[in-house]
Amino acid sequence: MTGAGALPARREAARHEGMDDSALLALAADLALRAGEAILRVRATGFSVERKSDRSPVTAADRAAEAIIVAGLREAAPGIPVIAEEEVAGGRITAPSAQYWLVDPLDGTREFAAGTDDFAVNIGLVRDGRAYLGVVGIPARGELFGAIAGRPAWKRTAAGEQPIAARLPPPEGLVVLASRHHGDSSRLNDFLAGRKIARVANYGSAVKFCRLAEGVADLYPRFGRTMEWDTCAPQALLEAAGGTVCTMDGAPLRYSKPGWENPDFVCTGRLPAA
Repeated sequence: MTGAGALPARREAARHEGMDDSALLALAADLALRAGEAILRVRATGFSVERKSDRSPVTAADRAAEAIIVAGLREAAPGIPVIAEEEVAGGRITAPSAQYWLVDPLDGTREFAAGTDDFAVNIGLVRDGRAYLGVVGIPARGELFGAIAGRPAWKRTAAGEQPIAARLPPPEGLVVLASRHHGDSSRLNDFLAGRKIARVANYGSAVKFCRLAEGVADLYPRFGRTMEWDTCAPQALLEAAGGTVCTMDGAPLRYSKPGWENPDFVCTGRLPAA
């Protein structure tokens, strides 16, 4: 995996030359790795769980990871606004523009606090209302995913980097992913009625998008509250891998919505040709 030592050189290049999409993706990847390392250090040394005003959990790991990411983005690409979950929770509201970053420094804080590995670092770039670029790190598993719209998506581990792609639904039925802590099981059952289902598995965080993007699952319907920083990076990844992220009426999930709140949505792998 690309090391954090590459970050200062990329920052210096950005100051003098500006950043193209590949450089922005590399910057986000470097910062996601650094944030993931900080999260794992907090987990190793111990932490307490606090509650924000909306009763959602937050830890020192959320704050440490966000500090690394937002400082790095603002230094290397000062012309692109940054909207980050913990800053918004603290009252720092940055106005969006045609292009801006959306950051969830620790997606799946409940999973992190419970000691599982299903938590992620999400750094996404919105361009003209769509999820355009995204990096998702899964630090406890040593996985990093990245993509730019219109280019191949990739997965990076200690073994190297490889392209990934969503799959067509297999003959034996769909592998469905469901949220571990959110959603309505009766509504999920109603949504799946009439579909051929191989199995349903529960995951936390943006890990679900990643599994669809790499072709090991097929469907993820999400019922319940999510925010734009939860979905921007993994949506960019899944769409670049050939999947879809749409609202329940079939429209693509878009960004710059009031309050940064998403409607219910459904993610799919590659769809059969009509």
